Amino acid sequence: MLNVGIIGANGYSGVELIRLLIQHPHIQLNYLASHSSSGKLMKEQYPHLQGVVEHKIEEINIEEAAKVTELMFFATPSGISKDLIPRLIDQGVTCIDLSGDFRLKKEGLYEKWYKHTPASTSYLEKATYGLPELFHKEIKGASLIANPGCYPTASLLGLAPVLKSKWIQSKSIVIDGKSGVSGAGRKASLGTHYGEINENLKAYKLGEHQHIPEIEQIISELTYSDDPITFTTHLVPMTRGIMCTIYADLIEPVSTEDVLTMYQEFYQDNYFVRIRPLNTWPATKEVFGSNFCDIGVKVDERTNKLIIVSVIDNVVKGAAGQAVQNMNILKGWSEETGLTLSPVYP
Repeated sequence: MLNVGIIGANGYSGVELIRLLIQHPHIQLNYLASHSSSGKLMKEQYPHLQGVVEHKIEEINIEEAAKVTELMFFATPSGISKDLIPRLIDQGVTCIDLSGDFRLKKEGLYEKWYKHTPASTSYLEKATYGLPELFHKEIKGASLIANPGCYPTASLLGLAPVLKSKWIQSKSIVIDGKSGVSGAGRKASLGTHYGEINENLKAYKLGEHQHIPEIEQIISELTYSDDPITFTTHLVPMTRGIMCTIYADLIEPVSTEDVLTMYQEFYQDNYFVRIRPLNTWPATKEVFGSNFCDIGVKVDERTNKLIIVSVIDNVVKGAAGQAVQNMNILKGWSEETGLTLSPVYP
């Protein structure tokens, strides 16, 4: 059994990690920590865990954590893990970071978009970007995984086949993203107050979202170009789910059938990416509570544009589920281990 822990266990991603890990056949969950909730029982924070998880939330103590864990998940806000993870890595503990602290490689980007001092360059160089469908080989030998953001996961999985095949003009990419309110975390704020979000749909962080450089960084790796993207985000009055509707100019005229066949071949060995049949498109409810990414494609022959619809559960494939998937790859287990959960419907 692998001894694992979670720092930031009291947030939505943390509690989702708990849900997945307690039924994982190869895991012993023996360390839960949070600065803001230390000393409390997990079931006091989340009553639905009564009789399921009896752990007490510890104060964050890196020296103690290193004694009882072999792998640590960080489900902390950005700006925290960059100072804690190096201390665990130096003591031989593998780390999977769900925040943005180790995703951006180019100097100055993290400080510009996240408004924090970046992690040490030496540890940034050690970090592997943990999008399993694209970087499986790199993940397998890593000691530090930078788990992708939720919007980048949906966007990049939607775009990767046509980017790698050079079927679209990367400079033409427009991503229209919509997310449920759980993406903002559990901490109360005016923007996610019931009276503000209920029966409402609103755009936010236009041209300023911190996931923009992350998406551009991976697009650059796939295409060897530095073309910027247009990325807009919207908050939807639902709890979970992300839908990214992506538009791009095709380089040559192709049919929807051609694109669909190419996507099916590209992802044929990836269990968690499901390509929708011709003239059907996914909905967020159809991946709710699961680690699936569902993708539908359509060629608008009138404008020679490709339309891609990509949906995920932002807390699972966009956070905790993908982190567990990365752990499975690191340990040489089947990627699906502990994650073969059917989406919850209705």
